[in-house]
Amino acid sequence: MEWAVANVGRILALTGQHLVLALVPLLLGLAISLPLAQAVRHRHGLRAVLLSLSSVLYTVPSLALFIILPVVLGTRILDPVNVIVALTVYAVALLVRSSLDALDSVDAELSLAAQALGHTAATRYFLVDLPLSLPVLIAGLRAVSVSNISLVSVAALVGMPNLGILFTEGLQRDFITEIVVGLVGILVLALLMDFALVLTGRVLAPWARLVGGPGQRKAARR
Repeated sequence: MEWAVANVGRILALTGQHLVLALVPLLLGLAISLPLAQAVRHRHGLRAVLLSLSSVLYTVPSLALFIILPVVLGTRILDPVNVIVALTVYAVALLVRSSLDALDSVDAELSLAAQALGHTAATRYFLVDLPLSLPVLIAGLRAVSVSNISLVSVAALVGMPNLGILFTEGLQRDFITEIVVGLVGILVLALLMDFALVLTGRVLAPWARLVGGPGQRKAARR
């Protein structure tokens, strides 16, 4: 505990770096995944190809990607861009499936009703499909946020500053306190990110608390 108090400034700095490296890929992954999901949503062949490709991408070892990307991108080994690009790839791999599930959860009758009212495909997507898909989409984001926060720590093996550095330094010095502080910091960060996403979901989709998820709505109609 004394060590944590004495090094609180450095711990907070590493926490901030860890958060940025986890949050930016999450937002980029969402921005890429939603258009991709919408583009293949009703094209079964392309949909199957995209889902297969996303599964393959997620099997690429993160450490290998952190090492290869500087060569591909022409960046330095300790450039944060490498981690952001790598985690964006993983985020897209997970969020493509979540985005498709979210869009599929929208009642087809509501989309048809919006079309009958004169909405174009674009306005129907932004005003009907996307808002109604938010509860399922937020659930997917919560899973990816935890994955990103965990994967960022792996970048410490190549020297990238984040809370994972406390693991490597603690192991080198055989100092368990430093390892525990890093572990607790990552767990707290994951919990805070999850809470923020839950709160965002409640603000953007308040009806979800009243009518429940897609499964509950189907049960209610029965």
